[in-house]
Amino acid sequence: MITISIAIQKGGSGKTTTALNLAAALQRMGKNVLLIDLDPQANLTQSLGIADDSPMSIYELLKQAASGELTEVQQAIVETAVLPLIPANLELASAELELVSMYGREQLLNQILTQVEDIYDIVVIDCPPAVGMLTVNALTASDYVLMPLQAEFLPFKGVQRFVKNVQLIKKQLNKKLEILGIVLTKFDEHKSMHRQIRTQLQELYPGWVLEAGIRSNISLAKAQEQSQDIFTFDHNANGAKDYHALANEIKERLLTVAE
Repeated sequence: MITISIAIQKGGSGKTTTALNLAAALQRMGKNVLLIDLDPQANLTQSLGIADDSPMSIYELLKQAASGELTEVQQAIVETAVLPLIPANLELASAELELVSMYGREQLLNQILTQVEDIYDIVVIDCPPAVGMLTVNALTASDYVLMPLQAEFLPFKGVQRFVKNVQLIKKQLNKKLEILGIVLTKFDEHKSMHRQIRTQLQELYPGWVLEAGIRSNISLAKAQEQSQDIFTFDHNANGAKDYHALANEIKERLLTVAE
């Protein structure tokens, strides 16, 4: 099983949209994919049409893992119209404070995923827009991190800080963690600033910037309003073409690593 965290230290970068539609694209390629909403805002949960007050959620599983009484993880998996999901709920906001004093707190999500490693090919985790205990748990449990990034100045500066955090987590908590790449979102090839940021990223992080950029596309937002992935909503939309290209590129990278 391959676990991919969708993470960056910046809100509004397209993490949830990328988690949802990348997972849907990988599923269409024949992969058995599980989504996990680890963001207290529960945007992924809501985007899939699930109420953010589910009695069984990732919060409950983390609490169980912390107490040493983890029950069947599959009881928390919701079969949505798009993909199976372990949802978030409003209580997840309390987890950052509750987990900070617990022994082995960084490994709790790892314990949870152990129960499903023989069921799914890929797990995609939608992380919070900050490097707190939830994101640390995700990165400690992951094989790869994919960083969605808007091609603007402030997100560009933020990615440098985030990469340092990823490298620290790799060194201290998860030796297998690798950066899968940076995907530019809301990208417009016609804007000189967007091209400039892309060039700067390519110079700063050779080989990390994915060729597949995600263009601004209103259909992506409309699809989530309808609790659908972009392929179901409109397979001809630019968003569908872009996420299909992204999934293909990521699949090639994963195959290259496996070889």
